[in-house]
Amino acid sequence: MSEYHVPVLLDASVDGLALKPGGVYVDVTFGGGGHSRKILDKLEGGKLLAFDQDEDARRNLIEDERLIFVQHNFRFLKNFLRYHGIEKVDGILADLGVSSHEFDEADRGFSFRFEGKLDMRMNQTAEKNASSVVNEYEENELIRIFRTYGEVKNARRLASLLVNARALEPINTISQFLKVIEPCVPTKIEKKYLAQVFQALRIEVNREMDVLKDFLEAIPEVLNPGGRFVAITYHSLEDRMVKNFVKSGKVEGTIEKDLYGNYEVPMKAVNRKPIVPDENEINENPRARSAKLRIAERI
Repeated sequence: MSEYHVPVLLDASVDGLALKPGGVYVDVTFGGGGHSRKILDKLEGGKLLAFDQDEDARRNLIEDERLIFVQHNFRFLKNFLRYHGIEKVDGILADLGVSSHEFDEADRGFSFRFEGKLDMRMNQTAEKNASSVVNEYEENELIRIFRTYGEVKNARRLASLLVNARALEPINTISQFLKVIEPCVPTKIEKKYLAQVFQALRIEVNREMDVLKDFLEAIPEVLNPGGRFVAITYHSLEDRMVKNFVKSGKVEGTIEKDLYGNYEVPMKAVNRKPIVPDENEINENPRARSAKLRIAERI
């Protein structure tokens, strides 16, 4: 059996937190618990809150009284810190994107490599899945999703194929979906194209951009001065949002001024350029190929 989830940039990301032995930290993407274990190993006392909305993550819980597990979406970071009586924390780590476990579970529907339901929900109790997006969204909405979240060049043709096919029968499985869109899949870049299409659907199903925006904008309120924010991104959309947030405190990248005309920026970048995996890590874990690590400090 393969490991639940292989952490990417494990040492560099945990080192980026500049851990204080008695500090309070948050791992907003618990997954297989790899980053959380590394953090707990370096703490002496202290406390760690770990978020994960995926029920499957519970099987990886760590027996440690310093760990508080929160089975909810990390967009509610501020609410749950308050619920647990925590006003400020010393560091926040986010390993964004989809876990290798979710990709490798055929019935979760995240990968075009397997047959299964067209699902893609990170929270398996959520109502909307990829099938409902494909079967219920208006054609113009499908075009927008594929263009914006997948940068699919022939999004208009792709959406048209789906709308025409679903008029005959619902598209509920990955094999059905792949058969319908086959005419517009470029043979020379088939895997890249399908990855873009599946990424677009996944982002829409899980509202990933909205979640990331809410999460990022809460960070300055809950992070102590000198506290660290560490993010691992995997595609250009989320990396751009993180980069803009680190630069300006806003995901749009706009820098606000105070009454005296001084720029108000809550964060400062620790590493000017993102840290990327070396060839050894990429060879051992192909998911690491597109990873970028950004580290910021609360001013």
